[in-house]
Amino acid sequence: MPDTAYTDFDLQYPTYPYTFALSRNAIVQPRTDEPYWINLYYPAANATIHCSYKRVQGNLRELTNDALEFVYRNASFASSIPEQDYMHPEARVYGVLFDLEGNTASSCQFFVTDSVHHFFRASVYCNCAPNADSLAPVYEYLRKDVIRMVESFEWK
Repeated sequence: MPDTAYTDFDLQYPTYPYTFALSRNAIVQPRTDEPYWINLYYPAANATIHCSYKRVQGNLRELTNDALEFVYRNASFASSIPEQDYMHPEARVYGVLFDLEGNTASSCQFFVTDSVHHFFRASVYCNCAPNADSLAPVYEYLRKDVIRMVESFEWK
């Protein structure tokens, strides 16, 4: 996998309500079905991080439950699903990272929110049949980028 350098997502998309450290190996593909939804395509890995954004309008519980349901839809294929909480109170970013271990369609997912206005969810998919052993180097490479995204995430 290629070395990773990062740039600020905000430099390319200053009107979006969020920013994070964006891998220079990812191609941002804005989606037209919903405002501020993007895909981050990694040509070298033939993988995509699908990202969605929703405004919180008194529906934080529903958005969180939807994200959890999406994660646990893969539970029958996962050998385990460790969770890691993220809290950055000074940036008003709170979230959970899920590692889906085993032959799952998505190896890593997360959501972050400020609990009042914003909700962002992302999931990693390789564009091939899931095989955890063969894809382990790709999953680890993408997981590092996901962690960097979460740790650098900010609302605007």
